[in-house]
Amino acid sequence: MDAQRRAGLGLALGLWAGAGRAAAPQRLTVAAYPKLDAIVRAAVPAWTARHPGVEVEVISREMNDHHTAMITALSTGSHLPDLMALEVGYVGRFAQGRGLFDLRQAPCQAERLRERFVPYTWGQASNRRGELVALPSDIGPGTLLYRQDLLARAGLKAEDLNGSWAGYVAAGREIRRQTGAYLLAHARDMKDILIRTGVQDGEGLYFSQDNRVLVNTPRFQRAFELARQVRAEGLDAKVYNWSSDWTEGFRRGLIATQMIGAWLVGFMGSWLAPKTRGLWRAAQLPEGAFAAYGGSFYALPAKGDPARRALAWDFMQDLTLNKTLLLDAFQTHDIFPALVDTFEDPFFDEPVAFLGGQRARHLWREAARRITPVAVHRQDAFADEVINTELDKVLTRGKDIASALGDAERLLQTRAAR
Repeated sequence: MDAQRRAGLGLALGLWAGAGRAAAPQRLTVAAYPKLDAIVRAAVPAWTARHPGVEVEVISREMNDHHTAMITALSTGSHLPDLMALEVGYVGRFAQGRGLFDLRQAPCQAERLRERFVPYTWGQASNRRGELVALPSDIGPGTLLYRQDLLARAGLKAEDLNGSWAGYVAAGREIRRQTGAYLLAHARDMKDILIRTGVQDGEGLYFSQDNRVLVNTPRFQRAFELARQVRAEGLDAKVYNWSSDWTEGFRRGLIATQMIGAWLVGFMGSWLAPKTRGLWRAAQLPEGAFAAYGGSFYALPAKGDPARRALAWDFMQDLTLNKTLLLDAFQTHDIFPALVDTFEDPFFDEPVAFLGGQRARHLWREAARRITPVAVHRQDAFADEVINTELDKVLTRGKDIASALGDAERLLQTRAAR
């Protein structure tokens, strides 16, 4: 623990003790989800050794159950943990309310930590009031994963895939013709990446800083057009991410590429398609695009017990600033750290066995540094559902793109006004 943290924690606990409160709380509660729960538990022994008499209880739930429980706890002010993990999409939902503690305030004063994290994550953790409501722990740099063996059979190279979006689609035609494999799992994947590119600094995916709806714009029009082209040419397998057909597509070599966060490589190697080890490679996204895909944060509830806030903040700093802990999580769980202090570690130079020995972490590190900050909004999850529904109408019913985006815009304008 650095001198500043020791002094701040000691002062805070001393003041509370002087006010007649217990000098050291006996239990600190942390709510998390897999795989963050494992990282929290790994951090506990060293942290509690520095805080004798304090026990850390880790409450672990599956991703959706965890966030449902946090929504309920924040809205009712009951059963609040001292510290909670949040997926980036939920940070946006919670940030605009008053449920999360502003980390710029004492005892945290976290604004001083800005330069230690990947720049775009700071915007994700801040709201329109300028409050900082969370600290990032891990990120998901977008990447293009592709089957090297299928490209070779089609007479193609990686440059044919990621030079441009037009080139990516053209390569898909050749892959389909020569190998029978689909270019990608679902045309929606095209949309998911394209709407994340070209976002203006400080704006969100779906809403501007002044709450304007951004879906009826050239960014979304191009995403819908390319997704429709992929579907019309029979280049997508029409299977959704995380479905059994998606998994089988990877295992049987029926899906040639996947655009998603770099974290998928760990899942592929451990349980999605471990027998395809060595067949995959990674590249940057087409046309010089850099996009974020997922990430995790830690936050303090605003109505949490003030007598434990300094301890919770101290533990949060371990989870987000402890270079050794974060690198261990990267090596063990393939969780890419948000802390830039880790970026020069030799682990980034090591070959990735699942990717045929490629030093892919160099690509992901570059992507992380070049991703544009994208503001989060409390209605992002709802907007994502609306856009996916309208895209499905375009792909399966032939709905006109202008009408689809216009309908989405009107619905989101109504929701944003609430």
